[in-house]
Amino acid sequence: MEKFDLVIVGSGPAGLGTAFAYCKRKPEGKILLIEKERYSTGGLRNDCKMNFTYPIGFPEEYWDPEEANRHLSEVIEELQPRFMEKKNLSIYKKRAEKLGVKLLEVRQSHLGTDGGLELIKELLDRLKKRGVEIHLEETAQEVHQKDRILQTDKGKYRYEDLVIAPGRKGFAFLQDLMRRLKIPFMDHILDIGIRLETTIEQYPIVRDYYDPKFLFPDRVRTFCTNAFRAYVVQEKYLTSNGDHYYSVNGHAYSTKRQENGLVNFALLKTVMFTEPLASGQKYAEMIGLQAMLLGGGRPIMQRVGDFRLGKRSTEGTFTGDLYFFEPTLHCTPGDISLSIPAKILRAIWKAMKLLDTIVPGVLHPSTIMYYPEIKLYGNKPTFIDPHFQALPHLYLIGDGAGTSRGITAAWASGIRAVEGILGKTGT
Repeated sequence: MEKFDLVIVGSGPAGLGTAFAYCKRKPEGKILLIEKERYSTGGLRNDCKMNFTYPIGFPEEYWDPEEANRHLSEVIEELQPRFMEKKNLSIYKKRAEKLGVKLLEVRQSHLGTDGGLELIKELLDRLKKRGVEIHLEETAQEVHQKDRILQTDKGKYRYEDLVIAPGRKGFAFLQDLMRRLKIPFMDHILDIGIRLETTIEQYPIVRDYYDPKFLFPDRVRTFCTNAFRAYVVQEKYLTSNGDHYYSVNGHAYSTKRQENGLVNFALLKTVMFTEPLASGQKYAEMIGLQAMLLGGGRPIMQRVGDFRLGKRSTEGTFTGDLYFFEPTLHCTPGDISLSIPAKILRAIWKAMKLLDTIVPGVLHPSTIMYYPEIKLYGNKPTFIDPHFQALPHLYLIGDGAGTSRGITAAWASGIRAVEGILGKTGT
């Protein structure tokens, strides 16, 4: 059985960050990187929009500004991002402040879905040249903690240290693993909301600030804006019982593609369960399955004009002089208010009205509301040190483990784990 100094499960930004940080600090180390897909998944693969300003992506219970910024410097060094220009922010900030809304100013880089795939190939090639062994389309199955053995669907590997970085889609896998290894954890936070799609003329702020970060009352925020070459997609998630549901998401392509004049972004409300302490994953599954029931197995779409009149959308809704652009995701026209919990819908609708005052036009009758958009990254393992070590020689990092909420913070959590593994701080 082959032995490695470090085995990494997951080749998303957290796993890649771990590999690059380890190579930098211990070039002679023997590393194995395992990925169940053909390519890295997660944010690098889906639109590749990166934020380089604390606290965006950094859960503040784990990160303080000094440590986050120190790690961000190393992320920038490895990724060499081209930061996007921002203009006219003072105008939007003044409007927002009058309404009790906050607009965060964030350094951003955007490569698009096609550009993200190119970056992934480049990063994997760089790791191969540094001697990292990479196994694609191989699935981790079991960790034998006592013997330090990782079992996959293709073999077994001994390790000195193991980093599990499964990403958001690996949320359930990580929970099962923690239960088997008896690692205490909480799963009580998730984001639920909708994705809006409209024209750039009706949301022109994207010309000045590509992915504007608005924070509204009632724990509602804008998330993951895509513009100019933007598309809404559906993503399949499996439940713990083997059923499936779809959550919507947004993509955009690089400047190599022709513009379609559209923009989409999410409005998400953070839901935190306290007493009784419920499972965020189970709640998300019920919400997702209910939406599938009402959508005939697909997400639901509704025009703002119909929503304001209190009626469902139909196929005929998406024609006529008010409805002048085609949806990029053709799912089931319906009434999202039949599915989304009322408290969540009220908070999101209030945020939409505030946003329309800050950026007039977003509530045009033609704007499409897609539902559901669900984000699961609320696993909260109990760690035994500040470097995300959950058991001796076993580290849990990235969005799936709740140590990050985005590409750059996930990469940073990999750096922090390596500092713990090698007993070093700084670079």
